[in-house]
Amino acid sequence: MNYGRLALPVLALALAPLLPGIINRTKAVVAGRDGQPLLQLYYDLAKLVRKGGVYSRTTSWVFRAGPVVGLVSAVAVLTVLPLGGASAPVSFPGDLILMAYLLGLMRFFTVIAALDTGSAFEGMGASREVQFSALAEPVLLMALATIWLAGRNPASPVHGFLFSLSAMYSRLSLATWVRSGPALLMVAGSLLVVFLAENSRVPFDDPNTHLELTMIHEVMVLDHSGPDFAMILYGASLKLWALGALLAGLLVPVRTGNTWLDAGAVILGLFVLAVLTGVIESAMARLRLTRVPQLLVSAGFLSTFALALILWS
Repeated sequence: MNYGRLALPVLALALAPLLPGIINRTKAVVAGRDGQPLLQLYYDLAKLVRKGGVYSRTTSWVFRAGPVVGLVSAVAVLTVLPLGGASAPVSFPGDLILMAYLLGLMRFFTVIAALDTGSAFEGMGASREVQFSALAEPVLLMALATIWLAGRNPASPVHGFLFSLSAMYSRLSLATWVRSGPALLMVAGSLLVVFLAENSRVPFDDPNTHLELTMIHEVMVLDHSGPDFAMILYGASLKLWALGALLAGLLVPVRTGNTWLDAGAVILGLFVLAVLTGVIESAMARLRLTRVPQLLVSAGFLSTFALALILWS
């Protein structure tokens, strides 16, 4: 049994809350402020789990189930998520589709929990979340299909690694970048857009805003408190880790065959990605809501063009 693979989800569970801390510290450094502690999210989670939950009498079991199902779905994603050349504990043909469905399940229960409150503000945020996610999901799938095509071996059977994330990423190497570099760069750009959009980061959303009329994700969780809110924050950090790992695994083509070296290189890439996210949020303002679909559609065209480039090469 490869215990290194089993350790990958454990590393994610332990280190994922560090990513928002790195983003916030980067923003603070760029702005010349002291900023929050690097481990601020760990402190927040510890504080929230010691508190009690507050529930409106108008809500049902759906409201309470939302954070639980969301967190469980995020943890399940980690079991099929490779870290570059380090394969996931669970790997099989079709795990890519399972990952997409688990992320969709996480979003679905967050949305219906928001709608269960009967709040107009939360319903507005839920509608925006669904609209933008419907545009982001095809971009993600198209980008992953391009990665699969770029790393495939024409001499081997196709069905042996069809839509398997671990097999796809294990085949990415420096040679793949030399052969299909322009297409993979376009895929990386598309995945960066998806990473920022799905995690409600600038320029798509501002996680630190307090204006309900402009919130997208944050407005859906306004009525959650205590341990429920802790599960939401923790699940969000795991989602940040998962989508970031897809991008970092592409951009860091370290494939030594050693699980720890390959995973360590991608984790270092995740930390660099968090710094890059902080720089982006410091240098840009959030887009107008009418501009967000245009950027997501542009990312879709970019990933589609990359796919066509791979097919014609």
